[in-house]
Amino acid sequence: MTIEDKLDRLTKLEKEARAGGGEKRIQQQHAKGKLTARERIDFLLDPGSFEELNLFITHRAADFGLDEQQYLGDAVVTGSGRIDGRLVFIYSEDFTVLGGSISEVSSQKICKVMELALKKGAPVIGLNDSGGARIQEGVMSLGGVGDMLLRNTLCSGVIPQLSIIAGPCAGGAVYCPAITDFVFMVKGISQMYITGPDVVRAVTGEQVSYEELGGAMTHAQKSGVAHFVAEDEPQCLQMVRRLLSFLPQNNMEDPPTVEPNDDPARTDESLLNLIPNDPNDAYNMKELILSVVDNGDFMEVHQHFAPNLIVGFARLSGKPVGIVAQQPAYLAGVIDIDAAIKGARFIRFCDAFNIPLVSLVDVPGFMPGIHQEHSGIIRNGAKFIYAYAEATVPKVTVITRKAYGGAYIVMSSKHLRGDINYAWPTGEIAVMGPEGAVNIIFRKNIAESANPDETRGELVSEYREKFADPYTAASRGYIDDVIDPRVTRPKLIRALEILENPTDSSPPRKKHGNIPL
Repeated sequence: MTIEDKLDRLTKLEKEARAGGGEKRIQQQHAKGKLTARERIDFLLDPGSFEELNLFITHRAADFGLDEQQYLGDAVVTGSGRIDGRLVFIYSEDFTVLGGSISEVSSQKICKVMELALKKGAPVIGLNDSGGARIQEGVMSLGGVGDMLLRNTLCSGVIPQLSIIAGPCAGGAVYCPAITDFVFMVKGISQMYITGPDVVRAVTGEQVSYEELGGAMTHAQKSGVAHFVAEDEPQCLQMVRRLLSFLPQNNMEDPPTVEPNDDPARTDESLLNLIPNDPNDAYNMKELILSVVDNGDFMEVHQHFAPNLIVGFARLSGKPVGIVAQQPAYLAGVIDIDAAIKGARFIRFCDAFNIPLVSLVDVPGFMPGIHQEHSGIIRNGAKFIYAYAEATVPKVTVITRKAYGGAYIVMSSKHLRGDINYAWPTGEIAVMGPEGAVNIIFRKNIAESANPDETRGELVSEYREKFADPYTAASRGYIDDVIDPRVTRPKLIRALEILENPTDSSPPRKKHGNIPL
């Protein structure tokens, strides 16, 4: 056989491997409004940058007719490529091949790219479109899923891990994306569940659709599993590219900077009118975020989950920061269980990958109520506290209005190693709000008054004037400066410049702490 013959064979086998499950199944994939595994890779990566691995691998199983269903490359496409010129590793499950099911060899392919990503120090992106472990392979496929879960855990905090759910993701395999840093889902095509509707109905008697059980908005709003939701796959893949622009390649690098084209000394007159005169009136904290960050560019994370807390990525003078902020326009910005978990997870990601934290505070306290107490607000609120206290990245805080009780402490206060803490003149720092404080301190006076409501109102006004301001905290050094709201942006930028390149921010030597999970 000549070299030409051998090259012809190579070309034929490459074409066969890239055809996946064949034209009919590709058409079925398109009919569902879904891209194929390879189309997703081509859309996500820089043109011409994909380098494939293990194109010719095949499964070794023979039971249940699998010996007659051999596909080159099996049910996943793996390799490396570039996004905006930066190296990434990628795997894309191929639903046209045996439903994208995870086999012994497909898990080996996925583990290989994760190991290469860890060795090289580059992000790994998983495109999930699979019915789960391949049933016909039994424990071998289960072992493969277990091997993937181990590598997800070993990569955690070392390289960014992003998961795109582009179809079903079921059974034990859902825990692979669940361990990763960010999960993207697409309306109408993404599903995640441990057991499907049929099993749920058989075991519990509950009737539920696939979308209600594990669709994109279910996991974005209710479970918090999904961090980002897109209208379609192209939008989702663009969101992935945008997110990576804020992130370093690994935990030993700083996040990527860009040349700033927004004046770092820019001020904003409109911020003088952001805080309402009535302390009980709401306002939109996103107006402040969009005002202070570069070019109003803010990529919100977990937008639909626990909206009383806002988290996301932005830039200040070209450098990425993580934003953590209360949202007074939803539940008055109170911290409940979901908000505490959301905040803690985001803070720990930023800390792992050297992204400074900016906290914007207007918080009346932790959410009261029997449900919150019985569901563990103490345990879950402690996660939020732990995450802030443990973080060693630069932390800058601005208190815009309320900062009451334990919620004041948790929000990157000096007491939890906040580096630079500012307050606006409208800041109110106290053990509790004036109304609650007056009801406790002056309970007897109010009860004995001829006009209790009038007396209470007068006492509340006196308490607010005397205690509900930032100056007592500033006199103790808990607030570094009380600032004009208009100069919030330049103040934040200068603070972060001061805090760059700390000489020693390491925690005490230990294996790890015991966060109250």
